[in-house]
Amino acid sequence: MTNSTEAQKPQNTKKNKKKGATLDTFYGAKIQNTEQIEEDIQENSPKSSKGNRNSPQTHEEFESERTKKMEALWEEKWEMMQKKFTHLQNQFDQTVKENQALKQELIKQSQNTKKLEENIKYLTDKVIDLENRGRRENLRIIGLPEKPEINTKLDMVIQDIIKENCPEILEQGGNTATDRAHRTPSTLNPQKTTPRNVIAKFQSYQTKEKILQEARKRQFRYKGMPIRVTQDLASSTLNDRKAWNMIFRKARELGLQPRIS
Repeated sequence: MTNSTEAQKPQNTKKNKKKGATLDTFYGAKIQNTEQIEEDIQENSPKSSKGNRNSPQTHEEFESERTKKMEALWEEKWEMMQKKFTHLQNQFDQTVKENQALKQELIKQSQNTKKLEENIKYLTDKVIDLENRGRRENLRIIGLPEKPEINTKLDMVIQDIIKENCPEILEQGGNTATDRAHRTPSTLNPQKTTPRNVIAKFQSYQTKEKILQEARKRQFRYKGMPIRVTQDLASSTLNDRKAWNMIFRKARELGLQPRIS
């Protein structure tokens, strides 16, 4: 009885791995799975036989083929990386150009805004100057009591103020007539205890200037009550002058006599 043993074929012990046809790497580039390449190389590698195991020539061919496939894989990866880097570099350069253009536009807009601000300031100053010129014949009387007999006869009250404080103007034959006189603001605020100012527009600029010069020299009065007479100016000009009051007080304490022309 002959005992013949058949050489049993080695069973395929390769693990049943889930193979992916592609591997998403490097920003979405499709690159072949390296694990799959390894398995393909193993499948295609020469099978060792009993008579010729681990043949040096066969092993060299196997290693050479494996090296070539790995080199091709990494070359493909490197090419993908270079393309992506070039794309990112182009995007960066485009962004830099756009930023430079925006910067130039911002500088241009800033220059235009500065010009507009200068024009607005010029026009505002021009309007204020015109308003002050339109008030050059006006005087502002401060502290005149709020009484019906005064408010209804402001023109006559102003003539009485001139007679009481600077009669020499009348003696010299000056024209003290006024075109109009009114309280400002036009509506009385009951919450305020101080009387409203009176604006008087004289027919003669020279007469107005003489009255103003006399008012700067001494305290004016109306029937014994102290009042103030000043040049009528635009509200913005008055606010600017108020800002100088503290400086003027300090200057007067030092013996100076500051004035705004």
